Amino acid sequence: MSELRVRKVQEFIKQEVSQMLLHDLKDPRIGFVTVTEVKVTGDLREATIYVSLFGKPEEKKASLDALNKSRGFVRRELGQRLKIYYTPEITFSEDASLDYGMHIDGLLKKIHKDEVKE
Repeated sequence: MSELRVRKVQEFIKQEVSQMLLHDLKDPRIGFVTVTEVKVTGDLREATIYVSLFGKPEEKKASLDALNKSRGFVRRELGQRLKIYYTPEITFSEDASLDYGMHIDGLLKKIHKDEVKE
């Protein structure tokens, strides 16, 4: 499969799932969720959707569980919107890079603050 087509499908899935999160998914357990990245296999059979979750750890877990329970709906909607022969299997996964970045930023600020005191 062409790498260009895979990238286009990834971007399309990212945009469409973001729209679904805003307008179509009405589960109250889904809190503040942002689609950060989509990885699709070369044969377009599987798609992993990385989401950034905000809130307490139990709220994050509830949001991720609700997203994974809505996979069938998301896949069906993507199939209608994507109009390709085979709609990929969907998996939602938490993108922890934002939390990691905030942790590193906090450490750097602490180091800088300690250096200024000395």
